[in-house]
Amino acid sequence: MSTLRLVVSDPIPDPDLAAPAIRYEPIGRMLVNDGKIAQNDLDHALKIQSQIDAPLGEIMVSEGLLSKRDVLHAVGAQCHARGADLDLEPPAAKMAACLPAEVCLRHGVVPWKRDGLRILVATSSPSDFAALCQTMKRRGLSLFPVIVDDVQIQTHISRLYGAELAQKAETRVPEVESCRSWGTRVQNRSLWAGGICTALAASLLLAPAWTVTLAVLWAVLTLAMTTGLKAAAFAAQLTQPSAVRRGRSDISTAKFRLPRVSVLVPLLKENEIAGQLIARLSRLTYPKFLLNVVLVLEEGDETTRQTIAETELPEWMSVIEVPGAGSLTTKPRALNYALDFCRGSIIGVWDAEDWPEADQIERVVTRFNGAPENVVCLQGILDYYNSRTNWLSRCFTIEYATWWRVMLPGVAKLGFVLPLGGTTLFFKREALEQLGGWDAHNVTEDADLGVRLARHGYKTELIHTVTHEEATSRVWPWVRQRSRWLKGFMITYFVHMRRPAALLRDLGWKRFLGVQTLFLATVSQFAAAPLLWSFWLTFTGVTHPVELTLGAQAVWGFVALFIFSEALSLAMGLYAVSGKAHRHLLAFVPTMAFYFTLGALAAYKALWETIRAPFFWDKTQHGVSQQTDTR
Repeated sequence: MSTLRLVVSDPIPDPDLAAPAIRYEPIGRMLVNDGKIAQNDLDHALKIQSQIDAPLGEIMVSEGLLSKRDVLHAVGAQCHARGADLDLEPPAAKMAACLPAEVCLRHGVVPWKRDGLRILVATSSPSDFAALCQTMKRRGLSLFPVIVDDVQIQTHISRLYGAELAQKAETRVPEVESCRSWGTRVQNRSLWAGGICTALAASLLLAPAWTVTLAVLWAVLTLAMTTGLKAAAFAAQLTQPSAVRRGRSDISTAKFRLPRVSVLVPLLKENEIAGQLIARLSRLTYPKFLLNVVLVLEEGDETTRQTIAETELPEWMSVIEVPGAGSLTTKPRALNYALDFCRGSIIGVWDAEDWPEADQIERVVTRFNGAPENVVCLQGILDYYNSRTNWLSRCFTIEYATWWRVMLPGVAKLGFVLPLGGTTLFFKREALEQLGGWDAHNVTEDADLGVRLARHGYKTELIHTVTHEEATSRVWPWVRQRSRWLKGFMITYFVHMRRPAALLRDLGWKRFLGVQTLFLATVSQFAAAPLLWSFWLTFTGVTHPVELTLGAQAVWGFVALFIFSEALSLAMGLYAVSGKAHRHLLAFVPTMAFYFTLGALAAYKALWETIRAPFFWDKTQHGVSQQTDTR
């Protein structure tokens, strides 16, 4: 699982920085002279290196020209350094005081031992050690390299600095843009909620008709907002060129050096998914020596640890264990922690059950290479491989086909803020770190990050690459999953509306109103759905309370809006599943009205948790359904 960061020739400065730098023999030439590889093998590796951003040693190991042991030995000979085994002789805890954690992460090193006035530093890369010496030269430290496999370096960085890095992972996002202060205000929110409920109850007793009318007016207003946005997005999708960037996937003729890509896959209590995940990701066609898939585990997750221990991981996969489980166990916290251990200039996110298209990474790196500088995020399309499992999975697939293939592309064409999905996301690392990564306390960290990207002047694009995952196929898990999403939408909205004037200044009027619709109105529609359903009673001859206050014309106007909204949703659903891959779902589109009744229950659960348990992560179990669609 190691990734050896070697170059053809590396200057290693004297550790005391008193002598001039010495240029050692190129490692490739050393290996040829020692008979480890043939000249034509070196030429082959050098030709590959000219086209990609990867060290020579990694390429030779990946191509089967050398073993990792041979390369490490050559590195030691090149820089006149001995090797070590940190698992047999681990660094003492006090060694953490020798070098700051961020320096160790930046240069891929870890302090190992003190030898008199010297500090022996474990490294797998001469160039990284040279950069470390330049960084630390003003501190008067005498640093000497010891050559170690970088998997061991990563392990012992986490062991020495884990608590510090875990705390940093929880607070990377500036407090003004984070929801972490919500955890200290549960009592205040409970008092406010109790007061509002008491006031509503009193209003219903004193003026029931007007109380219902005011609630209906809010439901109708938010319905008009969401319907208007849906209609505009649908029209844009039908009349304007696609906002989904296709990009080419053939990298054999690329005119740029291919970058290293790290993809984070957070796992929690997964006992079925590991083998399937490896099989699915093994289909990826991007050069494996440029790809590092990082499986992110929580410290106390024995289920997943045991599953991984029983699974043979390929060289391009590694494991990061996030310490401190129990204080806060959320996906964004795990992502923040693992981000520090990634080497890629592009950072991606997949979920445990994901099945990305084989050329997905090629499409991503090609689009980033050709995109404007402010495009720092690419969002792929999500689809579901178990749409035939039952009625619920069919409706789930229809809903998200509408969202990913109609609604989001239309929203992008209209220039609104794109709320991100939690997977098949790819970022330019520099921009992601500048924003502070993910808000560790937000249970829809993806939607929040989409807003923060827009507020900081960055742009997100949709890209035409599909990832298949598992649609929720059971009622209560569906409610739990949807309640988490709705809770996160509410919290994200309140965080960014702390200072409405600042949000308006950052986004402008159009995108500001878009945020009101995508977040506030969407949650309101789920919660207020029973009020809108009550209008069906008018067809049975029951007098609606609104008719007593605003008159019959208002009632029929509201009914007309409701029917138009349902008809629009039906049309969008039919359009979304009209393609060959989803045509089997057409007959189920008219049943979506019944499917969304579950959303009201999810909304009330979300409201309760927003008040009482804002950081509770209601995890969705994976591996419930078997694959039923052939891909």
